[in-house]
Amino acid sequence: MGNINQDWSKYPVTVFHLDDQRSVTKSVKKKLKHVPHLDFHECNDPNIALEQILNIGPTVILLDLLMPITSGYDILRQLNSNEATQDIPVLILTTDNSAEAHQKAFELGADDYLIKVPDKTEMIVRLRYHTRSYIDHLERIAIYNALLETKKKLKETVKKLKRLSLEDNLTGIPNRRAFDQYFEVEWQRAMRETTALSLLLIDVDFFKQYNDFYGHLAGDDCLRNIAQGLKGMLQRPSDLLARYGGEEFIALLPNTDALGAIHIAEKLRLKVISLNLEHRASDICDVVTVSIGVVTTIPMIKHQPRDYIHAVDNALYAAKKQGRNRTVCKSI
Repeated sequence: MGNINQDWSKYPVTVFHLDDQRSVTKSVKKKLKHVPHLDFHECNDPNIALEQILNIGPTVILLDLLMPITSGYDILRQLNSNEATQDIPVLILTTDNSAEAHQKAFELGADDYLIKVPDKTEMIVRLRYHTRSYIDHLERIAIYNALLETKKKLKETVKKLKRLSLEDNLTGIPNRRAFDQYFEVEWQRAMRETTALSLLLIDVDFFKQYNDFYGHLAGDDCLRNIAQGLKGMLQRPSDLLARYGGEEFIALLPNTDALGAIHIAEKLRLKVISLNLEHRASDICDVVTVSIGVVTTIPMIKHQPRDYIHAVDNALYAAKKQGRNRTVCKSI
């Protein structure tokens, strides 16, 4: 139990001695007076013991069992019912050496049992042993809580990184990677359920000229405004708008037929015009406009997702070739 080579400065003992007899507390205090790294506190009134224990924060409690009105057993119950004190080791220091007293004390949470007044060396050894155990216990709890906090922060960081990996850092909407993942899921779903899947590829008209005329910072603001405007027009949770690259956006509309897709595409085109973003370098309008390619299909085994992307790209090319600021729909 004891260790003469132990550096007890690492385990300073704070003793709280509760006994209704002042002569006993005085005797114990005298025995412990010159013990290094030991701080002694005494109490002779059980009614204020718990309050003092909470204020002092002892590493070990010396407790008499035989006290009038409030017995040591009652104190044990109080200590065990309080989260702040239930782990503090309690050493019974009493005159009752009966087996029944031993059993009841240990059942109520006592950690050790001494008959008063014990040998000085034995008492010091036991106080130090239980203090070391208690401090080690607190350190383990602190380490465990720190690990939990680290794990929580790591989980939050991973979640944030995952979110950032799927988000376009300029516009704040999903990026190409997020679209690719969602497209694969919805393609397979539409194939299983034999439902229509529509795709809209949206290109900002004369965006290079916009950047050349207004500057790239203004161009970034323009893309952000368009992204938020388009995003606000897609009402269904299943619809996805993503930045596809450069000045291109892409919208995936599950369970949407060609007529529905064209209707939504036109709403998106008109929404961009309503943003009233000045574009004096445009060849077709004095505000920013977009061209939109639309393709709708019911995926089958013979189809490949890349054919779908190729078809919507062709539809967009046709919209631009026909004069821009328009919607063109194709099928595969």
